[in-house]
Amino acid sequence: MSSLQELLKQLRERVAEIEPEAAQALLEGETPPVLLDVREADEWESERLPGAVHLSRGRLELRIESVVPDRETRVVLYCAAGNRSLLAADSLARLGYRDVASLAGGVQRWKNEGRPLDESRGLGADERRRYARHLAIPEVGEEGQQRLLDSRVLLIGAGGLGSPAAYYLAAAGVGRLGIVDHDLVDESNLQRQVLHATSRIGRPKVESARQALLDLNPTIEVATWQERLGSDNVERIFSEGWDVVVDGCDNFPTRYLVNDACVRFGIPNVHGSVYRFDGQATVFWPGRGPCYRCLYPQPPPPELAPNCAEAGVLGVLPGVVGLLEAVETLKILLGAGDPLVGRLLVYDALASSFTELKLRRDPSCSYCAEGTEFPGFVDYEQFCSASG
Repeated sequence: MSSLQELLKQLRERVAEIEPEAAQALLEGETPPVLLDVREADEWESERLPGAVHLSRGRLELRIESVVPDRETRVVLYCAAGNRSLLAADSLARLGYRDVASLAGGVQRWKNEGRPLDESRGLGADERRRYARHLAIPEVGEEGQQRLLDSRVLLIGAGGLGSPAAYYLAAAGVGRLGIVDHDLVDESNLQRQVLHATSRIGRPKVESARQALLDLNPTIEVATWQERLGSDNVERIFSEGWDVVVDGCDNFPTRYLVNDACVRFGIPNVHGSVYRFDGQATVFWPGRGPCYRCLYPQPPPPELAPNCAEAGVLGVLPGVVGLLEAVETLKILLGAGDPLVGRLLVYDALASSFTELKLRRDPSCSYCAEGTEFPGFVDYEQFCSASG
């Protein structure tokens, strides 16, 4: 039987090792390889190479196809000193991966040579338990969950759409949620606005929402603004570094204001709306697709666009659309999947059907057209009433 040292010597004869200097050059190049950290979770938490993906040696063979599906992909593996990564690289070669290498000397040599390390905090034991189902998904994992914990999402409205969206974003671990809503909880809200409760009727919606969200996930931060969003406060609220804005409002003046503010600050605008048995969702992402004004340059007259109080809405419908908004928000934050940019998803609850419509950017849009200077915020109540 071979000793460990004899085995490692044999592996070095058939497994490529890459020097730290060459590895760093590859990682900083135009087509960097997949960098796999095969150490244990506690080692990964303390420090790691920038851009690495964690896949412990014990789970490598079971999970590698979901992390690196293409066996032609170049893969560089590393561990603490370069031994476990040799064993792991040999296993990948046996599985048919054609371009694998082990980082010579591992993290120890990389660090001794003064090369960059990511020492950002890892997930604690409580976070690992709470987000265990996320950590099992290759598209999320620890890196993605950390990204969610560092994210900031602003929700406009804590009503029918904002309630389910906020609830699931809090559950997912979005680190800072902001909520803007001037209204009080009313008994008529409880048919669909699941953040609120009978015991909180008469209280500000932002307070009720904050209580519910922190009861669900006390590790996040919830910032609130009990005020009506308007031209006088939109810059103050939107300038706090939000990654995504979720539009859950129910009136045209606020929708145009939210659109214009997202264009002004370059923030993705996850939009949803509902009417009786119908709902729709899309993503207005400045610079990547159309904005709300490309779709609706002018608001419709009030008689053609009644609000929920006038027209009614099936109570569960905002739940469906609000959850679609939450899904799109998480996709944007994680950089996963294909967000609904340039696509309008229409849901018919009576027919149980989804229809997708293509949206095109208006090259002459007064707000988002390329090269257009931001025209500023207007009196949106007057704009919508004048159009009507």
